[in-house]
Amino acid sequence: MKKLFAVMLIMFMMQTGFAQQAGGFRFQMDLGAAIPKDGGIGALVNLEPQILILDNLAFGLRLGMAGLAKDVVYTNSTEDYDGDIAGNASIVSTLNYYLNNGSSRVAPYVGAGFGYYGLSNIKIEDSNIAKEDIGDLEAAFAWAPMARAGVEVGKFRMGVEYNFIPNSNLQNVNGQVIGQAVNKYFGFTLGFFVGGGKWGK
Repeated sequence: MKKLFAVMLIMFMMQTGFAQQAGGFRFQMDLGAAIPKDGGIGALVNLEPQILILDNLAFGLRLGMAGLAKDVVYTNSTEDYDGDIAGNASIVSTLNYYLNNGSSRVAPYVGAGFGYYGLSNIKIEDSNIAKEDIGDLEAAFAWAPMARAGVEVGKFRMGVEYNFIPNSNLQNVNGQVIGQAVNKYFGFTLGFFVGGGKWGK
């Protein structure tokens, strides 16, 4: 039993001591700022298990949450309004391609994904808007692409992403569409990963 444990320990050390290799599993976590397309600020957190299809190509499943103060545009108004902060949850399949040669500790990457976004409801209240035109954006769902790029140094990572989520219709209390809420946003992230070996020997 002790010999078996020793062999497993040696194999684990060999796996983590060398550059990432096809077939390896890794798990990454990113935290950062979420910035809506037309301005504002929010926050995000992404959790993403990945499998290395090739030494420099990873397939993953990003589980994300972003809190945004959405920009709201009314059809009969030239002004924009900010809604309450709302949380968007997402499940996005991803591909990351690493631009290093597998031996450098610095690994730039580009990536893309496509997935399912759950959009929380928001409410708009402003004294300049007639009571019957108070907005209520109901929770909805959308399929959308995502693009990203960044760099990994050792086990740490820094990146930028853009989520191309389509706008949502805004309805008044009578159910009429009176505007739209902007859902697209940039993400600026810092994070790390575990497993999968490490860049450089």
